Amino acid sequence: MAALLVFAVTLVLAVLVSDLAARSILSTAVIFLVAGFVSGVGGAGWIRLNPNSHQITDFFSLALCIVLFTDGMHVSQRDLHQVWRLASRTLLVGMPLTMGLTAMFCRWLTHLTWTQSFLVGAALSPTDPIFAAAIVGREEVSVRVRRLLNVESGLNDGLALPAVMLLLGALGVQAPTLGKDIEELLVGTFVGVAVPWIVIAALESRYFAAVGVYERLGATAIGLVVFALAGNLRANQFLAMFVAGITISIKSSNMQAAFAEFGETLSELAKLAAVLIFGSFFSFELFRSVPLQTYLFVALVLFIVRPFALAPALAGHRLSPREWYAIVWFGPKGFASLLFAFLILNSGIRDSRVISGLIGLVVVASILAHSSTDVLIARSFTSHKQGLRAS
Repeated sequence: MAALLVFAVTLVLAVLVSDLAARSILSTAVIFLVAGFVSGVGGAGWIRLNPNSHQITDFFSLALCIVLFTDGMHVSQRDLHQVWRLASRTLLVGMPLTMGLTAMFCRWLTHLTWTQSFLVGAALSPTDPIFAAAIVGREEVSVRVRRLLNVESGLNDGLALPAVMLLLGALGVQAPTLGKDIEELLVGTFVGVAVPWIVIAALESRYFAAVGVYERLGATAIGLVVFALAGNLRANQFLAMFVAGITISIKSSNMQAAFAEFGETLSELAKLAAVLIFGSFFSFELFRSVPLQTYLFVALVLFIVRPFALAPALAGHRLSPREWYAIVWFGPKGFASLLFAFLILNSGIRDSRVISGLIGLVVVASILAHSSTDVLIARSFTSHKQGLRAS
């Protein structure tokens, strides 16, 4: 109950300062991160959770699926048509380069082996849909930038999972199974398309109709079926949930609109709870014991890796300098990377605590950096538009 009380009090504080946060560099995510840190094992000790617990991993997995499902509903058919070529290049070119450059810096600056370093690179290769939503939801920002970041962040979580599992297998957890991972991706995509397609087609027929509260429960019911079915089929749940959200967005604008307010609320609560729990695992002693090379690695991941990784993917596209810088900067790390860190921590591989701790440090730095700069990025687009009008 102590953890719930801390979360509730912090939520009240976030509500009180939300207007200020929307207009300044103050971030509600940082408030919850600090609240978790202060009340966790390194602070007052009110929140005492075991990071090795499978319940923690399950919670982060569920929270990520909720976020992806809600985020998928922001993607329209027009979005896919207009940014698909650019998004596919960021996924097929930028994402592997992100993994490789991160692994290279990790190998040079830590004692980890090449395989362990590539595991760190795979875990840190996806961008986070929730923290990307901070910029995606701002209408001042270029539509093309918002559409690209939304599609990229929604798809790369599911695509990073096979790489993480293959590398865990190579480190001795289980035999690597590339064929099985590809099958999980395909089945997850199929489930994500088929379930909402069938349900919406039935509702549009003359035999069925939803009324009252059940009209608002339609998307929720579909999400639950997709999540459970993908889990039972051992399919890629992350990809299934994001694709299901996109399918609903394309097939039924009414269902999308009915779910929007509830989905955004649930997604935000999941994000804030996850950030609070994550913050509770850190302590001052941990930060003091981290070698200087590790902090250098964190800085390189945040400031160097994404620009160099995305440069080939963005080449040839007519992006303004402002759009280019917004895209290469806003590659936040979060939910998926944390989930992978907990999977690694519970895997029993050698140096699992070091690897998961390294990933956690990058996520902390990313939350502080990215969730506090969305207002600044939005203002740069606003001032540019005002300058064009004045001229």
